[in-house]
Amino acid sequence: MSRELGQVALVHDWLNQLGGAEYVLETLVRMFPAAPVYTSMYAPDKMPPAYRTWDIRTTFMQRLPGVTRRHQAYMPVYPLAFGRIDLSGRDLILSNKSGFCHGVRPPRNARHVCYCLAPTRFLWQYESYAARESLGKAVDLALRPLLGPLRRWDYDAAQRVDHFIAISQEIQGRIRRYYRRESVVIYPPVDVSRFCVAGNGHGPGDYFLAGGRLIPYKRTDLVVAACSELGLRLLVFGDGRDRAALERLAGPSVTFLGRVPSDELVRLYAGARAFIFPGQEDFGIAPLEAQAAGRPVIAFAGGGSLETVIAGETGEFFGEQTVESLKTVLERFDPAAYDPAACRRNAERFREERFVEELRAYLDLVG
Repeated sequence: MSRELGQVALVHDWLNQLGGAEYVLETLVRMFPAAPVYTSMYAPDKMPPAYRTWDIRTTFMQRLPGVTRRHQAYMPVYPLAFGRIDLSGRDLILSNKSGFCHGVRPPRNARHVCYCLAPTRFLWQYESYAARESLGKAVDLALRPLLGPLRRWDYDAAQRVDHFIAISQEIQGRIRRYYRRESVVIYPPVDVSRFCVAGNGHGPGDYFLAGGRLIPYKRTDLVVAACSELGLRLLVFGDGRDRAALERLAGPSVTFLGRVPSDELVRLYAGARAFIFPGQEDFGIAPLEAQAAGRPVIAFAGGGSLETVIAGETGEFFGEQTVESLKTVLERFDPAAYDPAACRRNAERFREERFVEELRAYLDLVG
């Protein structure tokens, strides 16, 4: 498929927080630098300065009070906002979706390809979503009656998409279950170039590493409790609303680092005995960053980790999200049993260049 760059439109749910979805978007912008980015709303002060050079086009939601601080409260409004976006003149619509942005209405004869980070969790996994986002009782009571109508809208919107791409087999299964649609899997891009395997005979340090956003569904509590009970040194990076509770749970062998600069995170990965990843994620970038630094991963045996960690070669799994299950793996874990070069090779399967190649090939295939 050979398209003028001006014919492509990128669609993204919201731009008020930074995460894996935004890294995918950054890669798409590099692929299609002339394509405008359509989104519900945008908070420049919360996003990297480079975003200010993009052609970002927002909806009427940009004017709603407090929307960039508490976007969850406006969930019922997103279908209307995305349905009103004018995509005239675009012949390829590429939506980067975990929420509602697949609900755009492309012009006649345009092709809509949805890169699906997840079917809308708010609708299809509401209980876990509400706990994860701490919606509060008043918001919860207001939103529950809307779930049925919004699920019907979400399903109908998914039927208008021409082609779905899933970020993992986990998400491929959910697309089939909730939307009754088939998809192909193209794994998200991972910036493995930032990391390198420690050389000159340097082995790992004396600590395990965990962290990221410290919020309940990430299950960092399992790691803190297990390492505290075993007296294993654990460094926890990142911040979030769960941090105070985690600090109360922690024993003297656990240290909280808060947010760390990118170069410090690279160093932390490289020196860890292993990175511990206890949550059930749709994909999970952090385990691949650790492997890019040559370090093994101890992960919960569920979600995207089953596709990014190779048991016995680049890490190990624990079978239940319990402290005892994790402790069993930690007690017998030997970091010397894992070849740093093998960890690195596995991570390189997910490099950004691979994502770009596979996505371009797929877009050519579907025309």
